[in-house]
Amino acid sequence: MLNKVTRYSFGLLISLALVLGACSPSGSFPTTASPGDQQPAETIEPVTLKVVILPVLDTLPIRVAQKEGLFEKNGVKVELIPAQAAPERDQLISAGQADGMINEVLSTMFYNQNETRVEIVRYARSATAQDSLFAILVAGNSGIETLDDLKGVEIGISQGTVIEYVTSRLLEAEGFAEADIKSIAVPNISSRVELLLNGELKAAVLPEPLTSLAVSQGARVILADTSHPEYSFSTLSFRKEIIDQHPEAIRAFLKAVEEAVTQLNTSPDQYKGILSDQKLVPGPLLPTFKMPVFSTSGVPTQAQWDDTLAWAKSKGLVSKDLIYADSVNASLLP
Repeated sequence: MLNKVTRYSFGLLISLALVLGACSPSGSFPTTASPGDQQPAETIEPVTLKVVILPVLDTLPIRVAQKEGLFEKNGVKVELIPAQAAPERDQLISAGQADGMINEVLSTMFYNQNETRVEIVRYARSATAQDSLFAILVAGNSGIETLDDLKGVEIGISQGTVIEYVTSRLLEAEGFAEADIKSIAVPNISSRVELLLNGELKAAVLPEPLTSLAVSQGARVILADTSHPEYSFSTLSFRKEIIDQHPEAIRAFLKAVEEAVTQLNTSPDQYKGILSDQKLVPGPLLPTFKMPVFSTSGVPTQAQWDDTLAWAKSKGLVSKDLIYADSVNASLLP
């Protein structure tokens, strides 16, 4: 029987199947809607960018920019469209009902297998030596004491997603051979947490803040991406059609986000109310939750792109080489 803190948080768990870890495992997305009449490159009227957001921590700079009026200050209107999970987000983008999103490199590769449909324009959030996005946890009664004890043990993950990628790369970086790494598909993140806490899973991979929630319930982190932060990050992406038509609006959006990140990193406690209001962190964790440092201006590197592509091809998720410069656009950064 799970205690009150876990029960309180289970309504949040499904919506946190993210970001970071909830890109479509099939690697396919709906066909893009017909664009209809083309709009001029820029119009006199202010542009409204529609950005779909999941209830995840990575969206906090966008929320701060909205709260502080930074989008209006920089001359762009932004409409935030809530979605509860990655499939809903992807439907909105593919149907042209949203212009931008927070996703991952792997998700962008799925979109762009046949043509360039979206472009990454910025990091959203990145792991650092101090702040984790993902961690491999073991159950309190698992009997696993050291990382070597994890060899051959089934780890609960969502397959074909950034979570599987990060799991593989973290363990390989610690000397695990491919044959040492075993996984079991538990795509529903609430089930993954519950099975781990009940001891029915000996190990599982979770994002923050669910890592902190599981630790508070007796699970233990055995390896986090703080050890190898280069593998773990999320991105801000926009539809290529929107970037081509309204580059100045995207620049204004990114400038506002940059200002919000500066304010967040300077005065993090000032924005803890947003964490509560938007249910980005379970309530019982708020008093002790440490705000991460958010990524400043930048885009994924060629090396990060190439490594993700090599992994995706090895898993049969992507069938051909995809060119970095076609999918990653640093020209709009402030």
